[in-house]
Amino acid sequence: MDTFITLAEIEDIAQVVRQRLRTQPRIALILGSGLGSLAESVSDPTVIPYGELPGWPVSTVIGHQGKLVVGALHNHDVIVMQGRVHYYEGYSMDQVTLPVRVMQRLGVEILIVTNAAGAVNPEFEPGDLMLITDHLNMIGMAGPNPLRGPNLDELGPRFPDMSQAYDRKLAQLARDVAQSENMLLHEGVYVGLAGPSFETPADLRFLRAVGVDAVGMSTVPEVTVARQGGQRVLGISGISNKANLDGNTATSHEEVLEAGKAMVPKFIRIIEGTLDRLEL
Repeated sequence: MDTFITLAEIEDIAQVVRQRLRTQPRIALILGSGLGSLAESVSDPTVIPYGELPGWPVSTVIGHQGKLVVGALHNHDVIVMQGRVHYYEGYSMDQVTLPVRVMQRLGVEILIVTNAAGAVNPEFEPGDLMLITDHLNMIGMAGPNPLRGPNLDELGPRFPDMSQAYDRKLAQLARDVAQSENMLLHEGVYVGLAGPSFETPADLRFLRAVGVDAVGMSTVPEVTVARQGGQRVLGISGISNKANLDGNTATSHEEVLEAGKAMVPKFIRIIEGTLDRLEL
């Protein structure tokens, strides 16, 4: 039987976090596989392990530390999710997106989502970054959409518009940073799959044929819920492995984690530069 998280349960967690806050963060960051060290850039941090939050889902995946880090980042008060959970871990979509709901109750207006993604576009190389301009919701399109179930009208409309899932003004700020830093920043479409198996060459050829540039197992549910709640979203993928359209190479989670570590300095430059240019 389906069970859905209630507004009271969301508010209970938000209240626990609220009691630990010394500031009012208006920006949240979700850090993907291997990217957790980005949180080390937060100054004067308050650290809240996920296990201390009642009902907050805890990641079972290596590379996701499982902590909230709250503090300052380039003159902005931020709340950073050092790791996320995924649908393939056995969590429901309500649980996967619960942290975003909590952020909304805490007054967060902007969500910056990052992930480690596999290349589908053959021109992308491991270590590159891709600005997400749109996504393909392969899980929710014909299956468990995170908005399925009773609608919580306090959090957003029953049928939210997704024509601009990724905020165009935030995307332009990221482009400006990349240009000023002389940094390569691809742009493209991210597809969210259920996982946890990596894609077959046939999967990748299909995805490429429908216009996908990078593939991963996260992000789309969180962005869907964020947009329902009126949050502005900036999404950036770190390319962790080359497109395997011909089946001649193998992909491993260890490879993804190593690539994530190598990409952290690029992510820091893009995100901190964007925050420098951001006016709230």
